[in-house]
Amino acid sequence: MEKSKQRLLDERYLRMARVWAENSYCERRRVGALLVKEQAIISDGYNGTPSGFENICEDENNRTKPYVLHAEANAITKVAKSNNSSQDSTLYVTTSPCIECAKLIIQAGIKRVVYSENYRCTDGVDLLRQAGINVEWIELPNTNE
Repeated sequence: MEKSKQRLLDERYLRMARVWAENSYCERRRVGALLVKEQAIISDGYNGTPSGFENICEDENNRTKPYVLHAEANAITKVAKSNNSSQDSTLYVTTSPCIECAKLIIQAGIKRVVYSENYRCTDGVDLLRQAGINVEWIELPNTNE
């Protein structure tokens, strides 16, 4: 069965988000996000510490520091500082959003979220669906270089 043009684009943007996640300094999990509108990338993000902080995401007990920003939050705040609008855009993210990021996604006017890995908790995806946002899971093959 031939894949639709949209499915091929979705997989391509998810692979790009996976590559973007490589910019993260976090050890426990690296997450990448791309905001796309009318087939143009309008913002990007990966999980990490706020600007001006050391690039160490975990504490001495290997727990994520409370001020680490998620990839989705970084992409949304980055577009907020630009001349672009996230209204009616699609967010491609390597891991399904948590509840806090889901709230930001709703408020940012993002209409669609596509992800490739499930987070341990589904409350973020559940909230997005409750808000009428189209949420799609696309499994990408693991690529270990």
